[in-house]
Amino acid sequence: MAAPQLVLASASPRRLDLLARIGITPDAVAPADIDETPHTGEKPLDYARRMSAEKAAAVVSAHNGSFVLAGDTVVAVGRRILPKAESEAEARQCLSLISGRRHRVLSAVTLVRPDGSSQHKLSETCVIFKRLEGREIDAYIGTGEWQGKAGGYAIQGAAEALIRRISGSYSGVMGLPLYEVRTLLISGGYTL
Repeated sequence: MAAPQLVLASASPRRLDLLARIGITPDAVAPADIDETPHTGEKPLDYARRMSAEKAAAVVSAHNGSFVLAGDTVVAVGRRILPKAESEAEARQCLSLISGRRHRVLSAVTLVRPDGSSQHKLSETCVIFKRLEGREIDAYIGTGEWQGKAGGYAIQGAAEALIRRISGSYSGVMGLPLYEVRTLLISGGYTL
């Protein structure tokens, strides 16, 4: 009998790269097509957990008997959930908001085991950007790295030089907290 497959419920190339760092190559990639609109009044932590669980649930029915791994990363300032920046204006708003202040990056992961049971983990990272000058925001916007990124930045690119302090999981800010993922996989019975 073959070992159960691992399915990554994400289209993110960053998540594939992150898994490769710990020697994991999913057997299949099956992006979840779900509505990612936050509920009215939903707290960032609850939103991250819900998105991760819903992404896994959306994919698991097509992959019964497999391990399904899903994740979601949320950038939050207080109770405010920052968008995945789709326009320069959105990215500028996000960068202006986090300039010189602390924000949280919440990275939730869900693992559905072959028996259908699921486990969840959450990584919370505190990130503090330097106070950004207009020219620094302009330069960062010019990189294009912000496109589709939660909070309007990618820590693994040019934004890394603008971050004064990080407390927590670097890989979680990138989109998949590797410590939590590894822990879930091992406790879930997946052979690394």
